[in-house]
Amino acid sequence: MDVQATIHEQVTTHPVVLYMKGTPAMPRCGFSASAVQVLRACGVKEVFAVDVLADEGIRQGIKEYANWPTIPQLYIKGEFVGGSDIMREMYESGELKQMLADVV
Repeated sequence: MDVQATIHEQVTTHPVVLYMKGTPAMPRCGFSASAVQVLRACGVKEVFAVDVLADEGIRQGIKEYANWPTIPQLYIKGEFVGGSDIMREMYESGELKQMLADVV
């Protein structure tokens, strides 16, 4: 399976997917740590996290998949949501929690 097909399979078969640097238990950059913190604050208990540092193909491929240059990237029910700044803004407005309501 090529990288784009792998990414598509990941984002469409898991309700909440976070492409990040590191893992939720041990984020390896501040933006990834912030993304995990926001998801936890929204009540997300299970997130399918993909450590882009472990796979260079995924690291580059995810940027092409969403046409978004930065990591982390959040997907909810197959839909690209955004990076950590967008996640924080959506959390503060209540929009992110609303989007996650039927998946947490």
